[in-house]
Amino acid sequence: MATKKPSAAYSEASIKVLKGLEPVKQRPGMYTRTENPLHVIQEVIDNASDEALGGYGRQITVTLHTDHSISVEDDGRGIPFGLHPEENVPVVEIVFTRLHAGGKFDKATGGAYSFSGGLHGVGVSVTNALASRLDVMVWRDGKVAELGFADGDVVRPLKVRDVERGGKRSGTRVTVLPNAQYFDSPNVPIGELQRLLRSKAVLLPGVEVALVIEKTGERQRWKYEDGLRGYLLEGMGGSELLIPLFEGERYADSARASEDAFAEGEGAAWVVAWSEEGTLMRESYVNLIPTPAGGTHEAGLRDGLFQAVKSFVELHNLQPKGVKLLAEDVFARVSFVLSAKVLDPQFQGQIKERLNSRDAVKLVSTFVKPALELWLNQHVEYGKKLAELAIRQAQARTRAGQKIEKRKSSGVAVLPGKLTDCESTDTSRNELFLVEGDSAGGSAKMGRDKEYQAILPLRGKVLNTWETERDRLFANNEVHDISVAIGVDPHNPDDSIDLSNLRYGKICILSDADVDGSHIQVLLLTLFFKHFPQLIERGHVHVARPPLFRVDAPARGKKPAQKLYALDAGELEATLDKLKKDGLRESQWTISRFKGLGEMSAEQLWDTTMNPDTRRLMPIELGELDYDTTVSRMTMLMGKGEAAARRSWLEEKGNEVEADI
Repeated sequence: MATKKPSAAYSEASIKVLKGLEPVKQRPGMYTRTENPLHVIQEVIDNASDEALGGYGRQITVTLHTDHSISVEDDGRGIPFGLHPEENVPVVEIVFTRLHAGGKFDKATGGAYSFSGGLHGVGVSVTNALASRLDVMVWRDGKVAELGFADGDVVRPLKVRDVERGGKRSGTRVTVLPNAQYFDSPNVPIGELQRLLRSKAVLLPGVEVALVIEKTGERQRWKYEDGLRGYLLEGMGGSELLIPLFEGERYADSARASEDAFAEGEGAAWVVAWSEEGTLMRESYVNLIPTPAGGTHEAGLRDGLFQAVKSFVELHNLQPKGVKLLAEDVFARVSFVLSAKVLDPQFQGQIKERLNSRDAVKLVSTFVKPALELWLNQHVEYGKKLAELAIRQAQARTRAGQKIEKRKSSGVAVLPGKLTDCESTDTSRNELFLVEGDSAGGSAKMGRDKEYQAILPLRGKVLNTWETERDRLFANNEVHDISVAIGVDPHNPDDSIDLSNLRYGKICILSDADVDGSHIQVLLLTLFFKHFPQLIERGHVHVARPPLFRVDAPARGKKPAQKLYALDAGELEATLDKLKKDGLRESQWTISRFKGLGEMSAEQLWDTTMNPDTRRLMPIELGELDYDTTVSRMTMLMGKGEAAARRSWLEEKGNEVEADI
């Protein structure tokens, strides 16, 4: 008998603890973009902008030096350089050498920054880790302090001296030479840097932002007194406006009872334009951080605009029979610049391209909707023009949907009785949720958007179909109902199939967040991979990710009481860690674990798992393994005669499992 080849020793010594800034150096792509160093420079610019946002600075200057280093200088308060009361290390050194340190965590007591660009807590320490050289100069309290780093380590300890007479009184200058080994290109793209700096000037009216290029002697400066309005019109490139700009700003005031769900000062400023043709411009920001991938604040703007226009149309009885307005009809020809202020922003990923904070949808929508409703009813002629544009968009969309429906109409099977279908016939927009259990199906039916979301509850565990012959598939009621509901017959990867009868653009598996729910996911994914592979290949199959925990946190400082959701134990730990940083004690919060989807109310299920603006939906696609290798792996995992192979595989991989017991 062949002996098993011994694997590398796995012992206590195998566990490596990365200290200081080592995690960033080993996996820079987890913390920043690695195409070029712009994002690590942006971290420094964001800090200078946060000073100006707080009203402490009026000027930001970025200089590209001839030795390829970049400096960012502001006239803010200056980073404190005294000893930290707990760490006994100069604060300015901690800021640049510790991943989770900064002045933006302390929200509970007001803190140094009420609003800032995020709470990931890595910021300029990542910049330092990925820089060959980083020099800091701080002016504060009549002193000037200097400190130097190389590859993240202190090479010139802090030196403090008196400011010369007539010298600068306050501010910070950070000079960075990015380490080329961490980036595909060592050069900062000038065009992107210019756009970033211009946007900062737009969002900080009255603050001058300058770019100096030493090599050419060129100096550019931006200072916008009219803020968002001028920026939007400039970006639209002269496109003719359908109606005048809709602009406004509103921030929460605790004195108003209707706004006590938001923290004092949270809100948004916006400028919105509608045009029938021409270039569209859409830009959004959170606490001055650009969010090119949008997020929940943009969703709130879209919802607020839609609800206001819909209300106007209904009030004036403008809607033609048989036409239903959707948010996309109102939003199709919108240009906007949106600047939101959120006390505790949660971003998707460290590079902060997309806002994930669920409360931001309601925050922006709550302020935009009444403002636009009032404006439209004060300017009825403009309101009617806007309503006509939205109705034309809706009619064009309806006609396109009807053409598709005519092709589908022949030979459609009778739909399953337990399917709760949606109203829309637009396949690209429609979603089918395959829901574990009747009770969860009930919550999903009540919580869904019936316009485009359909629910098919599944009783018990679906059949393991890996070795089921195709002609025997429909003997199982659940499999039969799934196939008829989606409108596609079982097929092979290479079959030429007609997807014109596909009834839903997204097929979403929605099961409990526990082990049983994971098992149901596996069985359904087995069904789709084996018998409906082209649905996976074309991106139609998704897994919904409901939370496993809910944390009820009391009001603290400016922050109102919150319900926070966590997908798993790791996310729960991160949530609790953040609450501790906010000054809460363990006795002050309550943790609830959802035993199943059926325990969630319809509103909770919508907010966390079904609302496209706030849910987490994971598309299913083939990973690193090719198709044949994947089939072989699935046979080992799901095949009835593969118990021995499964046992060996589990023995080999068992230590990698994070068990939920």
